[in-house]
Amino acid sequence: MKFFCKLESGSSLPEYATSGASGADVRANINEPIAILPGQRALIPTGISVEIPHGYEIQVRSRSGLASKYGVIILQSPGTVDADYRGEIRVILANLGEATFIVEPGMRIAQLVVAKVEQVSFVETQEELTATARGTGGFGHTGEC
Repeated sequence: MKFFCKLESGSSLPEYATSGASGADVRANINEPIAILPGQRALIPTGISVEIPHGYEIQVRSRSGLASKYGVIILQSPGTVDADYRGEIRVILANLGEATFIVEPGMRIAQLVVAKVEQVSFVETQEELTATARGTGGFGHTGEC
């Protein structure tokens, strides 16, 4: 399957690092380094716009190396790029680390994962929802890590 991409000057197509990779790496399309202070965030351009076929989305996810080594994550992960969006994909990087993080031009900052999606009809009901073993338990209801 092919997804057509429009590239701004200096940007490059998303690339899979290995033959088994689920996510394709995208790079920072910036001219100068950007410093993200601890506890701060920055919106980083990729220079990539994608024509996503109906029935698909692109999920923008953190790169594990940035998260584990520097505490840098995507603030809304996964971010969603809808099929009808035609603008540039930009990445909200948040620095949860203790040191200033420098985003360099061309640095791999996120990965894109393609996923099938389906729209459904949400219908209000006055009836009780079907019971499950889990019930209403959430937010750590199964115990500690």
